[in-house]
Amino acid sequence: MRLYSFRRCPWAMRARLALRYAGCPVEICEVAMKNKPAELLALSPKGTVPVLDTGDHVLEESLDIMRWALEQNDPQDWRLQAAPAAAAQALELIARNDHTFKAQVNLYKYAERYPEHSREHYRQQAEPWLAELEGLLEGRPYLLAEHPSLADAALLPLMRQFAGVEPAWFAGAPYPRVRTWLQGWLESDLFKAIMAR
Repeated sequence: MRLYSFRRCPWAMRARLALRYAGCPVEICEVAMKNKPAELLALSPKGTVPVLDTGDHVLEESLDIMRWALEQNDPQDWRLQAAPAAAAQALELIARNDHTFKAQVNLYKYAERYPEHSREHYRQQAEPWLAELEGLLEGRPYLLAEHPSLADAALLPLMRQFAGVEPAWFAGAPYPRVRTWLQGWLESDLFKAIMAR
């Protein structure tokens, strides 16, 4: 199996997380986005990452890759099969992360490209999402259970990106549980493994 990836891409990051967690033997092919390999374009003409070639079929969306990996092996129940309501909530959180929060992170991170408003304004637009996650983390270490889930792994890369825009602000922001959750992931052996150069 081969995964076409780009180390810093949040979508590729979460695909690598799930594949590594599930123990899927996969060759990682780091793609230079300005010089995409012909074999990637042959598999997926849109030319974005991640793309997983399992040998039997091609998966072109990070969430599909994550789901496929967890179907192979899910030792900690990331799919929350024991809690169907939480599993449904996970998908809803991921959908909002991938659309609304993604757009907010882009505006915040690249505020100079969007001079209609200040960086602070764009950050404030995203803060209700942080407050919601802060509430979900009350009394437990992960978003929806006592153990990691698909939602945690899927939301992690964009939150990492958001936190990196203004690290000093994030360090003092009124979201201590989100900070602890993020730091726990960033210091985990799993995350360090998928970010190794």
